[in-house]
Amino acid sequence: VTVDHTPGHTRGSVVFRVAVNDPVASLAQTGPGELAFTGDTLFKQSVGRTDLPGGSGRDLLNSIVTKLLVLDDDTVVLPGHGPRTTIGAERRTNPFLEGLSS
Repeated sequence: VTVDHTPGHTRGSVVFRVAVNDPVASLAQTGPGELAFTGDTLFKQSVGRTDLPGGSGRDLLNSIVTKLLVLDDDTVVLPGHGPRTTIGAERRTNPFLEGLSS
């Protein structure tokens, strides 16, 4: 498990990344790759709220650009709530990430 500090939603926000190998790959419905448990940092076509104490929109977007958008497109995103997605899908369709790049 890799833990990435991703401040923005709150100062202490983190993302957990896990390498996926068979037989766990069926969980991700993809081949071998990586799962990213993004909590309230990144959601399908959305991002976490930043109005909590210590939250920062600038920090949140910086965290997403430097910690998540650098991952492979096929990385499966499992947010704290809501449907799963992939880094590639969010790179292409998430309106909050429009114009941002890693």
